[in-house]
Amino acid sequence: MKGNVMAGNTVRIPPLSIKMNDLDNVAIIANDGGLPAGAVLQDGLKLTERIPQGHKIALEDFAEGDAIYRYGEVIGYADRLIPKGSWVRETMLQMPEPPALSELQIGGNTEPLPPMEGVYTFMGYPNPDGSFGTKNLLGITTSVQCVTGVLDFAVEKIRKELLPNYPNVDDVVALNHSYGCGVAIDGLGSEIPIRTIRNLANHPNFGGELLIIGLGCEKLTLDRLDAGESASDVLFLQDRSGFSEMITTIMEMSRERLERLNKRERVEAPLSKLTVGMQCGGSDALSGVTANPAVGHASDLLVRAGATVMFSEVTEVRDGVHLLAKRAVTEEVGQALIREMKWYDDYLVRGLADRSANTTPGNKKGGLSNIVEKSLGSIVKSGSAPIVDVLSPGEKVRKNGLNFAATPAGDFVCGTLQLASGMHLEVFTTGRGTPYNLSMAPVIKVSTRTGLAEQWRDLIDVDAGKIADGKATIEEVGEEIFQAIIDVASGRRQTWADHWGIRNDLVLFNPAPIT
Repeated sequence: MKGNVMAGNTVRIPPLSIKMNDLDNVAIIANDGGLPAGAVLQDGLKLTERIPQGHKIALEDFAEGDAIYRYGEVIGYADRLIPKGSWVRETMLQMPEPPALSELQIGGNTEPLPPMEGVYTFMGYPNPDGSFGTKNLLGITTSVQCVTGVLDFAVEKIRKELLPNYPNVDDVVALNHSYGCGVAIDGLGSEIPIRTIRNLANHPNFGGELLIIGLGCEKLTLDRLDAGESASDVLFLQDRSGFSEMITTIMEMSRERLERLNKRERVEAPLSKLTVGMQCGGSDALSGVTANPAVGHASDLLVRAGATVMFSEVTEVRDGVHLLAKRAVTEEVGQALIREMKWYDDYLVRGLADRSANTTPGNKKGGLSNIVEKSLGSIVKSGSAPIVDVLSPGEKVRKNGLNFAATPAGDFVCGTLQLASGMHLEVFTTGRGTPYNLSMAPVIKVSTRTGLAEQWRDLIDVDAGKIADGKATIEEVGEEIFQAIIDVASGRRQTWADHWGIRNDLVLFNPAPIT
């Protein structure tokens, strides 16, 4: 992988700052390792103190109360005097109020993107319902957390004893979760985890094969999962005579499905059958400069080629929702976006929290002052396409094009909900670094800075840091990501996380009461 550091020799670049908009009165330091006091930037501005990479430099003198602009938007107000050339720390900013949902302009920026020339396809596994998969997996769903230990034992046994006999099957995945009983099954918000489990069980990467392992006395009954009482699809452990019979039965039921799954073969499919999720985690101030804009360009290319793209993370779009509402194709879509923002505002209030709880210590160490700045850099993952639909948490995607799928911003919860919505593959940007991966769908990791790509050369799939170094454009890296998506979806390329077999847990979003 190319970068600035090769074989122990550092290729130095001159002091470099990045300003995103003509209105901006701060810039971020792009140099790996930051810059010392006295360094002179490309515009002649001298640093009055050392500033780390990704952190902001004042381009003018700020008095107390002055607005501080980045991305052409106010990210905060100075709470003290801040001299020109100094480090603008997150403790120096008072956060502005979020955009008022009642005052949003809906529509006005909804011109469709021109379609791509030619026909774009990927190699996918066809399913009986007309959908396609990007992996060939045996999925086993649990209807209650009580069976997790037994199923985990069975899954390891399946991997060791059965999978080697079915070389065309990629893996076996247990849909374990902490739900199903001990919960208010009809409580406010309970529809979210229930439809999430239901939609996960029918993910296109499972080839239409349904297998549910339950205990037998749980509240999450089969009718809630839209599953029949067929003995060939469901096993209740309370009906078996001991542990050995439980494992033997799970093995037999799995073998039947592996026989059928092993016959699946990839065929050419139009990109209209592909759904790609966009997410970021371990973000830094370069996220909105390099990786996210490049992913946004790739998103536009996917939409233009007929694919479906979803972006998410409510608290990471809330402070930029006024920009997104203008891209809603209809009043109905705009109101749905407002509905999801308000639902989450109320949810946070009930938990005695607000949107500022999103920003992590790592985000701040990477130069992000607050959730406003983080949001403005996050929404650029969505590119410039009109928003054709808004999904509530865990709802299945309904329309091709760009969708907003409402989810919390936590990586594992967001990934789980995007899978439930039908995501075949995820593109995940990171500046601080995270080994996050999903067992049900490939995850392409894109680094915001070259230093991370070099540090994690066997975990990062695409280095967007070369944009900051001036070695590539946003469009060039976006096209690289677009091609990587097609290659990974087609099985021609394996992500590093899949290469190592990294599997993170599924995490349900359950706002309902626990009894």
